[in-house]
Amino acid sequence: MLLRIHKEGTIMLIVTALILIALNVTIHQFLPIAFWPVLVLSVAFFIIILQFFRNPLRQVEVTDNHLVYAPADGRVCVIEEVYEPEYFKEKRLQVSIFMSPLNVHVNLYPFSGIVNYVRYHKGKYLVAWHPKSSTENERSTVVLKGPKAEVLIRQIAGAVARRIVTYSKEGEQVHQNGELGFIKFGSRVNLYLPLGTKINAKIGDIVHGGVNVIATLS
Repeated sequence: MLLRIHKEGTIMLIVTALILIALNVTIHQFLPIAFWPVLVLSVAFFIIILQFFRNPLRQVEVTDNHLVYAPADGRVCVIEEVYEPEYFKEKRLQVSIFMSPLNVHVNLYPFSGIVNYVRYHKGKYLVAWHPKSSTENERSTVVLKGPKAEVLIRQIAGAVARRIVTYSKEGEQVHQNGELGFIKFGSRVNLYLPLGTKINAKIGDIVHGGVNVIATLS
């Protein structure tokens, strides 16, 4: 697995590095006794920011278009039947993945298909595992139509995550494991699947985007 840094982190990493360098130069000149502790803390802080924007290259060979892969790294926190009011306006199976600040935060397409719908919604910043976060938080909705079904993918901001990036455009052809978007600093991704879909995960499972199969479409 090749480790890369995501493009969304480039500016933040440069700015963070410049601020930390300026801080350490100032400390070295005016308070040299504190230089080494501050330097160690600065390096540790920069490594934390750096790892947040990691973007591992994962080579996954897809041979079955019935399979729905995890759209994000994280922990499966919800599996339930719900009413989806925005696009389908009917009951769907919801599978939610909670992404902590330590997870990879790239969001991926769970299978190949056509993007039928993209919408961004302003909203609140409730903690990502809050039941109302799916409908009240800042969020972005993408509907992907594949050979077997339409699936809704919802990126949800959390109490810490304050910026959702969505690359999807209506009408474009996309491929499984391609980048759907990015959410900064802790968040949640929901999948809304057709009723009758076989769920291959269970609550509490740790999954990796583009690697673990979440569901099998009937």
